[in-house]
This record gives sequence, structure tokens and C-alpha cells, in this order.
Amino acid sequence: MRERVGFVGLGIMGRPMAKNLMAAGHELVLHNRTREKAEKLAAEGNATVADSPGEVAGKCPVIITMLPGPPEVEQVVSGEGGIFTGVGGGSLIVDMSTSSPVLAKDLARRAGELGAGMLDAPVSGGDAGATDGTLSIMVGGAEDDFERARPLFEVMGETVTHTGPSGTGQVVKAANQVVVALVIEAVSEALVLGSKAGVAPEKILDALSGGLADNKVMEVKRKNFLEHDFEPGGKAEFHRKDLGIALSAAREYGVALPVTALVDQMFGVLMAKGRGGWDHSSLITLIEDLSGTEDGVGS
Repeated sequence: MRERVGFVGLGIMGRPMAKNLMAAGHELVLHNRTREKAEKLAAEGNATVADSPGEVAGKCPVIITMLPGPPEVEQVVSGEGGIFTGVGGGSLIVDMSTSSPVLAKDLARRAGELGAGMLDAPVSGGDAGATDGTLSIMVGGAEDDFERARPLFEVMGETVTHTGPSGTGQVVKAANQVVVALVIEAVSEALVLGSKAGVAPEKILDALSGGLADNKVMEVKRKNFLEHDFEPGGKAEFHRKDLGIALSAAREYGVALPVTALVDQMFGVLMAKGRGGWDHSSLITLIEDLSGTEDGVGS
């Protein structure tokens, strides 16, 4: 069933996700910190622009947010002029940002006190997955709220998993970001090792892709690694933020994440070198720096 949907946050991920909902026939009410982005998207289809998240909530039974991180989520949902100021009984808030499990549980509780439901539904797949509608979506919250939002999720994603109660979607996303970061680092080491030993980087990826070492990172980030094209699909600075969430959750639950802590520090070095706005696959440049490879793999 098509319905009016609010969408707050039209960045690298949010814009194509909202666009896919519009293409599926949903009427959207848009809000973005930079209003021009919302107006430009609204001009492309069946959408209008609201002045605040609270105004979006007052006009829509379902409100989706796609924001940079926990501080922005808390402000947009519960701050001045936020979603909570306009939400009504029976409304559903779907936060698709990568955020804190603790915050997700707290906001869901507070939404419930207002008579609204709330899901934490972070995604994986990068800007390509957002554009193609093939994201993996991990959803924490009540089963009936999940089923209500499922038709929207199926427009934006290919793999939709109900992970359990509120907060569990964010826990699974933190786990996802740990795996992705560590795989990027491992592939980076493999490529620099092989290329400095005289093997063509593309041959390394071809060989690894045929065995147990095969992984999605090598497929999706192949061009980035081989051409040193670090136009961001997922920014290094955002991935470090995600690892911070994972490490915070690990402290909360008493879990040791020693290698995650190391890679978190490596992303910190990238940021100190002015590469925080590069794609997270640019982690390979740090391995190259440490290995004395000045012009990239194979030089």
C-alpha cells in the first residue's frame, strides 16, 4: 500500500533511498539541513519540503531518518523542533542511520510514551546499494512495526532482517562495520604485500576471489583499490565513527575487540592526514605509507 512518508536526511545515502521510494509511488515529505537538497529532490517527483522534522512528523504516519550519527539522530528526533514535537499516536519512526544501540532503545521507549512506534533500521551496502535498492537492512523493534515498514524496506533493500527488539539493529550494524573495516585492512595488507613482491594487483584480487579469501569488499571496492579512486561511497571519517559505536557497545557488554581498536586508530591516522573525507578503502594508502610505497600499489 502506498502512503505518505516523511524522509529526513538527504545525504550520500538518504537521497537515493528517498528517490527509490518516490519511484515506487510513495508521496514524500522531505526535510534536510541544507534545504536546497530537499527542494531539488522534490522537483523530481511526488514530494514536498517541510521546514522542520517536527513538521514532517505532523504530516506523515511514517517518518524515516538517515543521518550521520548519534548526535544528529538525538537532535532530529527529540530536540527542539524534532520529530517528537509533531508525532501523533499510531505514527512510526524508522531511524535508518548508523547510531548507538543505547540511544536507539531510549528513543524507542520515549516514542512509545507518545503513542508512536520506533524502529532502528541501519543499512549496509554503501551508496551503490542505496542507488540500486539492494541494501541490507537490519531492523530492531516490535514485530508489528517491522511488518508495517516491510514494504518500504523492500523498496530500498534486498536483504531485510528483523534482528529482535529495539537496539538490536544497531548492534548488528556495529558488528557489520567491524567486519567491513577489518576486511578492508586485510585486503590492503595483501595488496601491498603482493604488489611490492612484483605481482600485479588485479591478479592478486582475481586469485583471492576464487578461494576462501573471497569477500564482498574486493568486489565492491575493486576499482578503488586498483585505481586509487577514493571518491567516497562510505567516508573514512564515518567508518571511524561507526567503529567508535562498536567499541562503546563492546565496553557496555564486556566484549574485547582488540583488532577493531587497532583499525579504529588507523582510521584516526587517515583523518589526521586529511583523508577523512575519502572512501574508507583509502585505508590502503596508510599501509602504503608505512611500506614506503609512494605511488600506490604496484609502484
